[in-house]
Amino acid sequence: MDFSARYVALGDSFTEGLGDADPALPNQVRGWADRTAEQLALAHPEESWGYANLAIRGKKMNQILAEQIDAAVAMNPTLVTIYAGINDILRPKVDIDAMIAKYSDGLGKLAATGARLLVFTGYDASSSKVFASIRGRTAVYNELVREVAESHGAALVDYWRFREYNDWRLWGIDRMHMSTPGHINMANRVLEQLGETVRIPLPDLPPIPVRTTAVTIKENAAWTKEYVGPWVSRRLRGVSSGDNLSARWPALQSPLA
Repeated sequence: MDFSARYVALGDSFTEGLGDADPALPNQVRGWADRTAEQLALAHPEESWGYANLAIRGKKMNQILAEQIDAAVAMNPTLVTIYAGINDILRPKVDIDAMIAKYSDGLGKLAATGARLLVFTGYDASSSKVFASIRGRTAVYNELVREVAESHGAALVDYWRFREYNDWRLWGIDRMHMSTPGHINMANRVLEQLGETVRIPLPDLPPIPVRTTAVTIKENAAWTKEYVGPWVSRRLRGVSSGDNLSARWPALQSPLA
């Protein structure tokens, strides 16, 4: 099928949609990119929209550049979103300057297609007791991303400044990925950056529970065992949760299908 508008989403778990569960969809997730594509197609019925999502959880910068950039270019996109590099920042050692230099080369290939290009900064995890330690790295990464985005004429979705994500109800049970409301909010942020007026209604957030210290300690221990332990173990073993997964939407298709 020929599409007059072609949106390709690239990246890791953030763009794949982790935290926004939907058992009926590939990899059992939906995510902000699916929701954005749907809204774009609904808002512009005069165009035939195609949508592909090549993002796979756990992918690092070099993998995203090697596995997703050329595939996206081959689709002759009119819109590309990309989020990459945070899985590298989470590793014990990372050369951020060298990583962003490679990122710039990849962004250059995408920009050369003539597509609108949206690039994301990383989240300010200062409110997280686990991930606050990477705040400095993320800040350096973000400043370099701002530079390369500007050099390639890419728009910036400035996740770092989205203070609503200090509300943990926008995060999933693993505390690492956005919840369904978090993904809906991100879709709206992207739509805003694209100059669209349509917004997806946010579901009502549950009340913030009042927990005793004992309950908090018990919940934190359970979370550490169920999520942090396996996450650390995978990194020590050099494996990823996405090693045996394929891209959710590897070819252009209607987001309204």
